[in-house]
Amino acid sequence: MIGINEAFSPSYAKARIKFLEAVATAGLPNESHQHPLPGRDGEVLAMDVALDGPADSATLLIVSSACHGVEGYCGSGVQVHALHDADWRAEAKARGVAVLYVHALNPYGFSHIRRVTHENVDLNRNFHDFSKPLPVNEPYRELAPLLLPEQWPPTDENRAAIQQVIAQRGEDYLQAAVSRGQHEFPNGLFFGGTEPTWSNRTVRRVLQAYGRRAERIAWIDLHTGLGPSGVGERIYAGPDDKAAVARARAWWDGGGATPVTSIYDGSSTSAYLTGLMWNSLGEECPQAEYTGIALEYGTLPILEMMQAMRAEQWLQLHPQAPAEQARAIKQQMLDAFYTDTDAWKERIVAQAREAMLQAVHGLAG
Repeated sequence: MIGINEAFSPSYAKARIKFLEAVATAGLPNESHQHPLPGRDGEVLAMDVALDGPADSATLLIVSSACHGVEGYCGSGVQVHALHDADWRAEAKARGVAVLYVHALNPYGFSHIRRVTHENVDLNRNFHDFSKPLPVNEPYRELAPLLLPEQWPPTDENRAAIQQVIAQRGEDYLQAAVSRGQHEFPNGLFFGGTEPTWSNRTVRRVLQAYGRRAERIAWIDLHTGLGPSGVGERIYAGPDDKAAVARARAWWDGGGATPVTSIYDGSSTSAYLTGLMWNSLGEECPQAEYTGIALEYGTLPILEMMQAMRAEQWLQLHPQAPAEQARAIKQQMLDAFYTDTDAWKERIVAQAREAMLQAVHGLAG
């Protein structure tokens, strides 16, 4: 077992090394899907996959990180710690559950301290049938001119306009309008794309390779950014199906101590979203009974997080910005999605371990 702080890393490059070393130490094979572009420091980018358990297991737990790139600073640490946790691995094995670790679903965003992919796409808004008309987000269309002004920091007029929206319609309205996903502004926030991204195509290949023999699949996708600092909200991640929601709540609610929320009934801190990644599980592994959650760890208040995303997207559109300003914006972005303190990390790992054990027990029936 390694110390909790040792499981986390200050960069994608170091996080990948730690993950690959943990996989090797556990005696597991690793499969790497190399990304077409280099990382921030010129390093190789990849979606790395390791299976702990038999390939023909009837029950499979997927634990994934960095769907939203920069959130991988948290998720990678959880995965590395789990691979070094002999008691956790023994429990999964004893219950007959294979565990699939998918490290860095969006390695480009992880490395470059971005939330989006190299296509500027929010991966968790990209899982649509692109042969059909895409959702239209009219509230985002109205807000678009305010969200990414030409000048940063925003002018007093811009800040006043945003505050007026909040005063008139509420903070929840602003969050929902911005975060739901949109397909109209390719250089905007929460862009869902107009075709499958590299990460979308690659995760589907992973599911095809590892999930099609399983009878029951659980998925814990690790996220950060919403809710009280250090609190891991279990957000149901699946179709609007009463039986599946009930199953998730039976597995993960801890007798009411760790309730499972949902975007469908309004109980989650997340707004109602479109194009979610879990859609791919039902499409690629239709034979399996699926139960999933997004484990969402809180960092900063929602408006501070949104401000960090606006700044980082502004920087992407203004690469000529002074180096000092660019560094400050990237640090602001990192701080919005990763709290680099021992206390926060300890809470993250403890809650993830609890959720993984709950999933194993649920899968084992």
